[in-house]
Amino acid sequence: MPVDFEPPAPCTDRTPDLDAMLADLEELVTCESYSADLEAVGRSARTVAAQGGRLLDTPPQILVTGGVTHVQWTFGAPRILLLGHHDTVWPIGSLATHPWAVENGIARGPGVFDMKAGLVQMFHALTLLPSLDGVCVLVTGDEETGSDTSRGLIEDLARRCAATFVLEPSGPGGALKTSRKGVSGYDLAVHGRAAHSGLEPEKGINAAIELAHQILALDAIAADTGKGTTLTPTLMSAGSANNTVPARAELNIDVRVPTLAAQDTVDRLVRSLTPHLPGASLAISGGPNRPPLEAAASAHLFALADRLASRLGYGPLRQVAVGGASDGNYTAGTGCPTLDGLGAVGDGAHADHEHVRTAHLPERARLLAHLIGATQ
Repeated sequence: MPVDFEPPAPCTDRTPDLDAMLADLEELVTCESYSADLEAVGRSARTVAAQGGRLLDTPPQILVTGGVTHVQWTFGAPRILLLGHHDTVWPIGSLATHPWAVENGIARGPGVFDMKAGLVQMFHALTLLPSLDGVCVLVTGDEETGSDTSRGLIEDLARRCAATFVLEPSGPGGALKTSRKGVSGYDLAVHGRAAHSGLEPEKGINAAIELAHQILALDAIAADTGKGTTLTPTLMSAGSANNTVPARAELNIDVRVPTLAAQDTVDRLVRSLTPHLPGASLAISGGPNRPPLEAAASAHLFALADRLASRLGYGPLRQVAVGGASDGNYTAGTGCPTLDGLGAVGDGAHADHEHVRTAHLPERARLLAHLIGATQ
């Protein structure tokens, strides 16, 4: 539902202190939080809880689901959801090769851009508000691995809120992410029949050849579904020996779609695949994971943010559509208006050159504060 813009946004004109933000960012970055290491994720959650508790003067709930640790603050009846994650893709020990550093206005370190700087911006933004009534903060510990344990919590909170602001890193040049493709994933298993590849190959059913036909069929599905839809064969394997007709082949398929209608169409077409070779059979598992964050879910909130940014001297804002997904896909999927990419300005998510432009940290926090204030 639309969120009304009520100027002026009820928050102060203070700007967070950059040195304080950098000190808090160093604390989060140097507490490594590789998603697959649940003990490390737990330590990171406690660090996030302590930092947020200090800045917000309120201890959070620590939620452990399936061994994964999440952190939540709720102030009154939830109306605005602030969403982020503290897990990263960087294995423990990455600080040795990618140490925390700030030089010439650039902060570096594992997870600094995706998305620990966004958490720092969020906490400092909230300190600018005269009241936190209606604000709910959720920092999850498994976003990078698909949010298996946090999805239900995210969706439940989003259904109760009028808007969600996602502190994922921004797009190029600080652009807000106003649409994200939906994600589906499939596992295709091909069953054939083994035979000696030299003595009697004609008695086999070659699962590798069948898989090749299926890959071409998948390419045709992408073309038929329309612009913006991709079906990408990723991991694949076939056979058991170099002198044996493969009796089995396997394929993982990554699907990205711009709309929910396209996601439904792809799902139907993938499940309707049929064998090409006589005697071969297919087994298909998987399906939609994250619904798309369509532009309509962000349009009103982006217009509001752009007006506020211009008023604060930060505008005009840019917006971008991206292929990668976030937990904002889940909130938008519930019907909750969602604006993503409100986190750090920088580049290099998941890459060796990951970095944040520190000068933007205070202004992005201040913009978020005004955005929350205008929608409370």
